[in-house]
Amino acid sequence: MEVEDLFAGSAREENTPSTEQSPLKSLQVDLDFYSESIREVALEIVEEGYSDYPIFVAHQHEVSVGEVILDRKELETKWSINASTLEEFVEMDIIQEDRKASFIQNYKPAKDYMCLFVVVAEGANFVFYPYK
Repeated sequence: MEVEDLFAGSAREENTPSTEQSPLKSLQVDLDFYSESIREVALEIVEEGYSDYPIFVAHQHEVSVGEVILDRKELETKWSINASTLEEFVEMDIIQEDRKASFIQNYKPAKDYMCLFVVVAEGANFVFYPYK
């Protein structure tokens, strides 16, 4: 799956001025603000038996993976967060089946770290960020 496939329809915004600071700076601010909410959802996903590997998709555009749990427009922040799981990522072929074991081996405890799939116009990557 290509990064462009994650964007729902034509919702990509390409008008970000290059003089702005890195969007990852604003992501850090939002993650600190969202930290407790994300942790609660992660623990619920695990405790309810949905998955041992919750993944949160951080995005500024509409994406087609996971379910929105924190909407940037409603919360007046810069980033939205969708909740997903390793199983959905494998099903959508974002993580290939033959890479699943490696992902699990590198996964950090959901009670201590949020597993983020950060999607920006230039690409996407996994990040583990500690809860505040």
